[in-house]
Amino acid sequence: MTSTLTISRLTKRFGDVEALCDVSLTLEPGQRVALLGHNGAGKSTMMKIILGLIPFDAGEVTVCGAAPGSSSARAQVAYLPENAAFHPALTGEEQIRHYLALRREPAAQAMGLLGRVGLGHAGKRRIGTYSKGMRQRVGLAQALIGRPRLLVLDEPTSGLDPVSRRDFYALLDGLAAEGASILLSSHVLTEVEARTDRILILSQGRMVAEGTLPELRRAAALPVGISVTPAPGQAENLALALPAAVAASDGSLRLTCAQDEKLGILARITALGARVADLEVIPPSLEDIYSSFSRRDGQ
Repeated sequence: MTSTLTISRLTKRFGDVEALCDVSLTLEPGQRVALLGHNGAGKSTMMKIILGLIPFDAGEVTVCGAAPGSSSARAQVAYLPENAAFHPALTGEEQIRHYLALRREPAAQAMGLLGRVGLGHAGKRRIGTYSKGMRQRVGLAQALIGRPRLLVLDEPTSGLDPVSRRDFYALLDGLAAEGASILLSSHVLTEVEARTDRILILSQGRMVAEGTLPELRRAAALPVGISVTPAPGQAENLALALPAAVAASDGSLRLTCAQDEKLGILARITALGARVADLEVIPPSLEDIYSSFSRRDGQ
């Protein structure tokens, strides 16, 4: 299986500023990868290099088996910026027909592409009447032209309402199932937590963490939360049995423990039998993990 994107020891400088330093990553067909980092971490620089918009100083980059920015790479890569801008006097259909012509694709695909992103009903309307979220979906329709092998998405859900965000990620799931690789940058960590296969965290131009969410949880070594709900009339007995627990406002008892202590504590709680009505394990969130790695890097 040929990797869709391979980056090895990538370095990019702007004068005395090192925007990227020794960054390596690989995207395989069908993978959904989130690229996280604070403003200035190097995310946009990396995306511009992948798209062939700017050169790099050291390392190797291969996009769909070709050099970034080459005609072969451009034909297989789609890009959606954070703020997509289109001519307000054109209808959605006319705008997509224009992009189809540029890609030498049949113009008849326009309404089908708009339908895939939930804009089939608005294809005949002028884009100047669209909301920001609708314009963002026009950008996504444009990005789908030509069945790209790699989609590079910069804050792609900007301006979308919750339902549209759900539909957007469902569309990405379908594209990944068809073999497309997806690299997306987002500050909405709760979204990417459940809808990506791997997570990359950049800080000051360096890759400070990479892996699946469970792998990052283990690497961060953050405490696990446990919430225990007492059975009726058992709150006092349960508190005595779990002296380290802290009472919460909803009547539950909360504990924290290290990852390697979790199974032992759960065994102790289940052994309390009828005194326990329910329990919930609360692992560290992606936001917790991101904050932990960022603090380690001085952010």
